[in-house]
Amino acid sequence: MSRSSKQERKITIMTKALELFSKEGFYQTTMPAIALKAGMSVGNFYNYFASKETLAKELIIYIAELLGGEIRLINETPTGVAEKIRAIVRMYFRMAQERPEIIEYFLRVYLSNREVFKEGCEGMICVTPFATEMMIFFEEGVRSKELRDQDFFSAFGLFMGYLGGMVFLNGEKILPKAINEYEESISENIYQALCYRE
Repeated sequence: MSRSSKQERKITIMTKALELFSKEGFYQTTMPAIALKAGMSVGNFYNYFASKETLAKELIIYIAELLGGEIRLINETPTGVAEKIRAIVRMYFRMAQERPEIIEYFLRVYLSNREVFKEGCEGMICVTPFATEMMIFFEEGVRSKELRDQDFFSAFGLFMGYLGGMVFLNGEKILPKAINEYEESISENIYQALCYRE
């Protein structure tokens, strides 16, 4: 099997695993179930991932790189903080609609099963690409005096708390309107909570 074929196969496995993990949770998802969904034998599966924990860690790194890349593009646009917040909210809500398994995995597996990620993913190591871009966003906002200077985790927690909460409510079918209809109000709430005031 060529290197590109092996890489394509690995991506297929990760995509199928992401779907199962996001629906069933980490502990309920088995290696045979992932192998079956990926159309391969369990033995062959182990040629790609040595364990379910290894696969789980690679998935969170993949998600962090994907989200980090999206936020990098937003950070590179020559707009103010309020518009960047809108763009991040829009991107996150779009991702929740188009690829819900990505956000579900982050919420249901990564944040809910921290014991799985304790070795090799301590702290925010495995989400570095995403966390770094958010750090850049906050630092640039402080530098331009649009955002107040505060502890990164407080600002990050507030921002992601809003987004995660809305995506959770959407996934549970509790929101009375489509999630994208909340972009403006959520963006404004985040901006007001973080903005600099003299």
